[in-house]
Amino acid sequence: MPNELASRLEPIVAEAVTAAGFDLDAFEVQQAGRRQLVKVVVDGDDGVGLDEVAQLSRVVAAVLDENEHILVSAYTLEVTSPGLDRPLALPRHWRRARFRLVKVTPHEGAAFVGRVGHAGEQSARVLVDGVLSDVRYASVAKAVIEIEFKQPPAEDLKLLETDAAVNEPKEGSK
Repeated sequence: MPNELASRLEPIVAEAVTAAGFDLDAFEVQQAGRRQLVKVVVDGDDGVGLDEVAQLSRVVAAVLDENEHILVSAYTLEVTSPGLDRPLALPRHWRRARFRLVKVTPHEGAAFVGRVGHAGEQSARVLVDGVLSDVRYASVAKAVIEIEFKQPPAEDLKLLETDAAVNEPKEGSK
């Protein structure tokens, strides 16, 4: 039943989230006792702040209330932004990880850590040990952001900025 609810409600919630200027990253409906737990994960190009989460909570709650005939029981709404452990699964995730350190596990070959530069629709430029490489999303089994406790090296950022201004990612390596 919750999966059926989710499939009916997701397009409605996605439309409201998109109209508010954000992306619906994940949507889930779970049974929690007598209530439904509606989990909404939202993201934006500049991230999502607490004020925006509060605003989106009001927007989503209003949409759910308007569609109470679909959600027949009481519900608890949870609106949140994705955590750092969210895999980079879509081109927009890679774009939003620009200049971040990521651990990439390819379908073939050894895992590596690199800094994300320009991200296109098919691949991203990644700086690995001072060398820029094109990483095709289709070749990646898993990619996640690595937590850094210090500022990235200025020369790495400059190299990535210069590269992004000059080159689009070429479909190819890694």
